[in-house]
Amino acid sequence: MGLGKGGPWGLAKGFVADLRCCTVSVRDPEGLAMTKTSSVVLETSFAHWPVRRGKVRDIYDLGDRLLLVGTDRISAFDWVLPTGIPDKGRVLTQISAFWFQRLGVPHHLITTDVDQMDLPADVERELLEGRASLVRKAKVVPIECVVRGYLAGSGWKEYQTAGTVCGIRLPAGLPESARLEQPIFTPATKAQTGHDENISFQRMVEIVGADLADELRSRSIELFRRGSEYARQRGIIIADTKFEWGLADGQLILIDEVLTPDSSRFWPADQYEPGRSQPSFDKQFVRDWLSSTTWDKNSPPPPLPDHVVQKTREKYLEAFQRITGKPLQT
Repeated sequence: MGLGKGGPWGLAKGFVADLRCCTVSVRDPEGLAMTKTSSVVLETSFAHWPVRRGKVRDIYDLGDRLLLVGTDRISAFDWVLPTGIPDKGRVLTQISAFWFQRLGVPHHLITTDVDQMDLPADVERELLEGRASLVRKAKVVPIECVVRGYLAGSGWKEYQTAGTVCGIRLPAGLPESARLEQPIFTPATKAQTGHDENISFQRMVEIVGADLADELRSRSIELFRRGSEYARQRGIIIADTKFEWGLADGQLILIDEVLTPDSSRFWPADQYEPGRSQPSFDKQFVRDWLSSTTWDKNSPPPPLPDHVVQKTREKYLEAFQRITGKPLQT
C-alpha cells in the first residue's frame, strides 16, 4: 500500500503524530451551535515496528499481527491532500469494526480496544482510541472484490457508450443511478498507486484459480446483499462497494475495511432519484471544491478551506450514526 502521489509528512523517533488543528461547528443535544478545535491526525510513527502507509492508514508490522491506525488523511484524484478531516480515521475504523461483528463471517479483526493491545508503555493511548485495530496477518488475495447494485460512477460512463459495466451486458435504457435487478461482481486488480484496474472474471480465474474465484464472488455478493439490506433500514443505500479477502491458516477471511464511506458509495435513501447523480456520504464536497478550482490534478493539491472540511466531516459522522445507531464518541 503506497501513499500515491501525496507522499509522507515526515517521521520522528518514538511515537509521533503529525497533528493539525481546525475549528469545526458542532451542536449540543439541544441543537445549540458551538465551536471547538479538533485535532487532525495526518501521520503516526512508532520507532518499535516497521511501517507501511496507505492513503488513509498507517500499517505497523508486529510480527504475527498488524496494527492498523486510521489517520484523518483524505485523498482525491489519486492525491493525498495536505488537509485532513477531523475524526475520519475513527469513523472508518469503528464502522468496519461494527460490520465485522454484525456480518458474522471469519475476519482478521482481533480488537479495537487499545487497552487490550499490549502496546509499549510510551505509546500515547488516548491518541489511538477509536482509530487503531489489532488484526491477524493474512496472505492477501490480490483482487479487489467489487460488487455493484446500482448504475453509477465509472460503470455509468461505460454503460452509456457500450451498454456494459466492466464487460457485463446490462438491459438497454437504464437511467443513471438505476437499481440493478441483481448485484453484479466486477473484480479489479489491486494497484499500489493510482487506480485499480478492472478485469474480467475470467482474468480473475487465471490469477487466483477457478475455485477461489467462485468462492470470492459468491461470498462478496452475499455480504453486499446483507449489508445493503441492513443499511437500507438505516436510511442509506449502498450503491456499490469493494471487499478484500485474505488467507490465514488455510481459511478465507475478510480483511481491510468493510462497507465504509471510503470503500463504498453511500447514498441517502430519502433523496434517491434515478436519472441523476446522487448526493453521498463521502468525499463529494472535497471533489466538487477541487474541481471548481484551477488545480490541474498533476501538481500538489491546494489545502482545503474550513467549510469544505466541516461539511465533509459532518457527512462522515452522519454515516457513522446512521449505520451504527449511535453518535461517534470524540
